[in-house]
Amino acid sequence: MTATDRSIELINAAAQAAADRLAHDIIAYDVSDVLSITDAFLLASAPNDRQVKSIVDEIEERLQKELGVKPVRREGDRDARWILLDYVDIVIHVQHSEERVFYALERLWKDCPEISLPEDAVRTRGKAEEHAQLTGGMEGDQS
Repeated sequence: MTATDRSIELINAAAQAAADRLAHDIIAYDVSDVLSITDAFLLASAPNDRQVKSIVDEIEERLQKELGVKPVRREGDRDARWILLDYVDIVIHVQHSEERVFYALERLWKDCPEISLPEDAVRTRGKAEEHAQLTGGMEGDQS
């Protein structure tokens, strides 16, 4: 079983929205073979809480406006260190860069097929490491 065309459409729109808000290291996995509750995961990160929230807001707004969908659940708003948007067919994780490194969700899903993303999203790969080097590893929270 593979992710549905609708799930791929949602993932691509969400990935583009995240890239437009300067998310780092955007990647998506087709988890339909190993999970029965959703087709795909989208992972993205940002160096501070404010940007995490901005990325999530943009994804939510874009999916509502362009594709007419709203998340059934949104979790993690209070601290904005890891916000999860559950659209049933897809689940989006936007994490603060520190949480992304600590929880390393990519390790959990590395055996699942990667979903092709828009070029803008692909270009975000390695941005977290680049940002850390530019700031001397001190990402400082700006919330």
